[in-house]
Amino acid sequence: MTASPPPPNAPGAGNVGTVAETHPIARFNAAMAALEPFEDGPLLAAAVSGGADSMALAMLAADWVQNRDGRLLAFVVDHGLRPDSAAEAALTVSRLRARGMQARMLTLSSLAKGPGLAERARDARYRALAEACAEGGVLHLLLGHHGSDQAETMMIRVLSGSGARGLAGMALVAEGRSLRIVRPLLTVPPAWLRAFLIGQGMAWVEDPSNQDPKALRSRIRRSRQDVTGESEATQALLNAARSAGVSRSNNDAAVAAILASRVAMRPEGYALLSPGAIAPEAVAELVRAIAGAPFAPPIEQVAAFAANPKPQTVGGVRAMPAGRLGEGWLLVREQAAVAPPVPARDGALWDGRFRLRTPNPLPNGTMLGALGDAAARLRRHTDLPTAVLSAMPALWRCNILVAVPQLLYPDAVAREGGCRLLFDPPQPLSGAPFCPA
Repeated sequence: MTASPPPPNAPGAGNVGTVAETHPIARFNAAMAALEPFEDGPLLAAAVSGGADSMALAMLAADWVQNRDGRLLAFVVDHGLRPDSAAEAALTVSRLRARGMQARMLTLSSLAKGPGLAERARDARYRALAEACAEGGVLHLLLGHHGSDQAETMMIRVLSGSGARGLAGMALVAEGRSLRIVRPLLTVPPAWLRAFLIGQGMAWVEDPSNQDPKALRSRIRRSRQDVTGESEATQALLNAARSAGVSRSNNDAAVAAILASRVAMRPEGYALLSPGAIAPEAVAELVRAIAGAPFAPPIEQVAAFAANPKPQTVGGVRAMPAGRLGEGWLLVREQAAVAPPVPARDGALWDGRFRLRTPNPLPNGTMLGALGDAAARLRRHTDLPTAVLSAMPALWRCNILVAVPQLLYPDAVAREGGCRLLFDPPQPLSGAPFCPA
């Protein structure tokens, strides 16, 4: 596939620099170059709604992978929330396949209208996309968010009182456990993408829900009165996001260095922090990981401990002197805050922190939950303090303690299916720094 430049009168074609410098292909290629190296013959996936933005993304990505002997998988998600959604998704798949792309429709059947529909639909879409990527062996999932989307995100976060981290906007890439989310169009005005599609002779669908006045993003879009995404105000918002993103990236790197030098994170789910004051951002990340929480607590909640560490509880995490474990501080999950037991099946996640892996099914009725008060009778099996033991995961059946795999209790734990419990919080203690667009 060979992409052509926009027509001379295309929106944005001559506003900044040369056509080559402002063309979506150049912007897309520059964004992808910032993420190199990729594997030989890269395999990418693109989330395609059928709208102009995602259709342009698919066209650009298909050209990019073709030039690198790679492949692109286009996933079209049908939420089933509008009468025409299935037909539009099928039409989009047909259009992509007509251009030689591998396209597949993903149908969501469990969504029901009601409170929080937008958030539930987004979460379900990402789950379906992640599962499709895992099934296809894809490491890179491309999303079609463009410059106006970034500007609107900035305004939404300002209105919600977001802190400095949130004002970095959306990242160029977000690294996950097995999938990286890539947004290579975050600096591209939507008018350029539509002009590009027109030049390619590629049609798209218009989703009426994008104009829904009930949605905050739609209201902000209408109030901005910048259909093309090329106004000075939009560019100012993108520049602000970029500046905040660079600061956030530098701060992430600094926090990672602090954590590496000051913290010992243990597979039993607790951490040892060396003595002395520490950056509050580092404490917030510690609390998030130990609590198994998706987000770190507000800085103001941990600032006092960071400046002058002393015993306290914050965000479901206890801080206490490390005692016989060494100098400094022990940070451990608060027993009173742990989640109730869950059925002990392979892949089960308990308390947002521990994931069960078992090659063989466990007997019916086996539950995964906190060791709790039973910790007292296991003190002779370990040097760990009761505060750590009581919040550790254990296997129970009929309210009888069956096993504590992390303590190798009992010795015949293999009889419980050879199971393992992995400390697996939603976010790593320290991940890749924020990547600004």
